[in-house]
Formats: sequence, structure tokens, C-alpha cells
Amino acid sequence: MTRHVALVVNPTSGRGLGARVAPIVAKRLESAGLTVTQYETTCAEDVGRISAEVIASGADAVALVGGDGTIHLGAQVLAKSGMPFGVIPAGTGNDFARGIGVPLKDPQAAADLIVAGNTRSVDLATAKDEFITTVVAGGFDSLVNKRANAMTWPKGNARYTLATLAELRTFKPLQYVVTVDGEVIETRAMLVAVGTGATYGGGMQICAGAEIDDGLLDVTIIKPVSRLTLLQMFPKLSKGTHVGHPMMHTLRGRTVRLESTGVTAYADGEILGALPIDIGIAPGALTVFA
Repeated sequence: MTRHVALVVNPTSGRGLGARVAPIVAKRLESAGLTVTQYETTCAEDVGRISAEVIASGADAVALVGGDGTIHLGAQVLAKSGMPFGVIPAGTGNDFARGIGVPLKDPQAAADLIVAGNTRSVDLATAKDEFITTVVAGGFDSLVNKRANAMTWPKGNARYTLATLAELRTFKPLQYVVTVDGEVIETRAMLVAVGTGATYGGGMQICAGAEIDDGLLDVTIIKPVSRLTLLQMFPKLSKGTHVGHPMMHTLRGRTVRLESTGVTAYADGEILGALPIDIGIAPGALTVFA
């Protein structure tokens, strides 16, 4: 039974939401009889360092308060450690939390999952010697991600919507070589996304139907479409009603290689690096409260 929880807080996530949520979560855990040791990050590098300290400390579990970027950094250390990992959503997108069924706007309910103690093992993608918890984006979506990260207004998912409209003005389809389990596909496309879970960008179901524990990567290719058609597709992505669109091609596999000139890939909302990129799967790499 989990008795001692290390609460790792990114106070700046969600423009200060992490700092506001942390005392609510700590109180909930302590009221359930758990011992809570709180750590606060001051920079991105702190997340990994503190996570390593937590593993060595003898704590029974760790809970991260933050967004997908914080979860990404913690996963680099916690993956394959066997330590149960709780997620308290406090970011802009919160797609990893969404994917494992954690309540997004109720920190007490999220803490209750840790108190209950039920765990499951989930897959992580691997690329450039990093673990990826959600989706690797390469193309129009990565440009939107870059623009959204640089914006200070508006908050939440509206930021991605505004960034999408801005990028649509100048974007043109790209040439890709996509290799899935040895099968080579050469195509022009608006974007190629590879994920273990279904969503990115705050709930857009780019890999609709993806299972986070099936040992496979889901690949979505959006073929060249007009700016208007792409704009019309984005609301459908949020609802999952884009499935079956004639310009969408989906595949599944254990290895994926993405190649395209001049494209920078993003993963978990942060820069991963320039293509080409080889993406693999680490089945059951992370144990989470869910």
C-alpha cells in the first residue's frame, strides 16, 4: 500500500496553476493518511533531478503537478523504475493525463486516484534517446506547436486555435518518406503524427483509437488539402469525427521513421529535433495511478 508520496510541483505550469493546485492535493493526500514530502521545481532540469532523488529516497510513489512538459521530464527518470507515478494536471494541454483517464479540472479527484492505489502499465514512445508520453508531431502541427509555445495570450486550448489560424496563411504541403515496420511510403502531406495515445494540443484526437498499452505506435498522415478543408478538420479532430476522412491515412507499427527536409519535430509539446527521426515503442515502460 502506498504510504509515502513525493509531491513534485512545477509552480509555473499553467501560468501559476501548479502553485495553486499543490496545497489542495497535499491536503487531500494527507487527509487520507499518506505522508507527503513536497518538492518544488525552479527550472526544467529540476524535474529529472528531483525525480531521481525521490526514487533513491525510499518513497512509495511520486506525484507530478504540472503539464505535459513536466510529465515528459519526469518520465525520463521514472520510466522502467517501477515506481508508481501519479499525475495532477496543471498545464495547457494535459494530454497524457487525458489519455490515462485522470480528471483534468478536479485536483482532488486526481489525488483520489493516488489514494485508491490502482495502477496500470502504459507504453512510451522512444526517439532521440528520449521517452515520449504522448505524440510526436512533424509538419503543420509542429509549426502550430512552435507558435503556440511563443504566445502569452490567450490561455488554454484557445492558444492552439489562434496559432492554427496564423499558420494556415502561409503553409504548404511537405514531402515525406514514412517508414512503418519496414514499409516505405513516399507522400506529400500536411502533417505526420506518431503517438502512443490519441491526443495532442489539448485534446485533438490526431491518433483517434490509439491504445496506450497495446505495444504499438499509431501513425496519422493528413494528405494535401486546401486551407479551408484543413481548418474545417481541426474542430473534428477534437471530437474524433474526422475518422474516415478520405485524405487521412492511418497505420500502426512498432517502428516508425519520419523523413522530411526542413521539418522540426515536437514531442509532448516541446522541441524534439530535426527530421529524420526514428521512433520506437517501450511497452509498459511507465506505471501510473489511473
